[in-house]
Amino acid sequence: MPSTATRTLAPDANGIAQAAAILARGGLVALPTETVYGLGADARQGRAVARIFEAKGRPRFNPLIVHVDSAETARRYVAWPAQAEALATAFWPGPLTLVLPLRDDAGLSPLVTAGLDTLAIRVPAHPLARRLLAAFGGPVAAPSANPSGRISPTTAAHVLAGLSGRIEAVLDGGPCPVGVESTIVGLSGTPVLLRPGGLPAEAIEAALGTPLAAPGGDETAPDEAAPTAPGQLASHYAPAATLRLEAHAPRAGEVYLGFGSGACDLNLSDTGDLTEAAANLFGHLHQLDAGGARAIAVAPIPHHGLGRAINDRLARAAAPRG
Repeated sequence: MPSTATRTLAPDANGIAQAAAILARGGLVALPTETVYGLGADARQGRAVARIFEAKGRPRFNPLIVHVDSAETARRYVAWPAQAEALATAFWPGPLTLVLPLRDDAGLSPLVTAGLDTLAIRVPAHPLARRLLAAFGGPVAAPSANPSGRISPTTAAHVLAGLSGRIEAVLDGGPCPVGVESTIVGLSGTPVLLRPGGLPAEAIEAALGTPLAAPGGDETAPDEAAPTAPGQLASHYAPAATLRLEAHAPRAGEVYLGFGSGACDLNLSDTGDLTEAAANLFGHLHQLDAGGARAIAVAPIPHHGLGRAINDRLARAAAPRG
């Protein structure tokens, strides 16, 4: 694709105005959210959305998340059952994406949904993202702002390392506080956990008063060739180095990514705090990659709360790569 000069925009009124203008004319802007940086385009402009796939090298069968400024706005694009109202009231703005039936009059590019009859949509909590959405005044399609399959970006520097010259601008909002992508819940039928993420599934189940089904039922078979939500590809979030998981100690030639007490090269959380570990995950993988690590051993992570999201990302990062 043709190279373009990528600007870094300040987190002020002028930077927001420039970012909104770029989106309005069909350009690409990386923006901070509380989870990771997203690569934003006007979800109504087909050519702009196509540029997201081009810049990232993302398969076009992989749907995108649309970001809006409120639940009221979300209802313009999707059907809105009572369960959606309950979850939006409890957790929006925040790191939760809902997959809901697409309205016939939504007016979004078909590329956003990869031809599906559902839409992934959320209201981000990051104040800078919210100010940009308000200034732009429209829906923004925004997958993670990184080359497809690679480590997700949690700083503007991470974005520039992967996409400089491919996008118009990055709006620099500092480090992302949550550090892993949003939790995705499908609400086209029985509530189903499509992707663990920055909101623990246990909190969602408590708000719904019912357990979340696992993907793989009639509604949401997680087919690598036809994903029903973002983040379902088997190989994803990968550093250049190979990963070995559930490692209690490194082997020769490996650097050790620790969790909890004990010797390691870099620690996700020396106190065993899963919130801190999630916030550090992608940044630490970027740091080890930049340091030239060729093999990374990763300490065991508890599989509850945010640990489910961390383990999901690690498993995909460690998967065989096409």
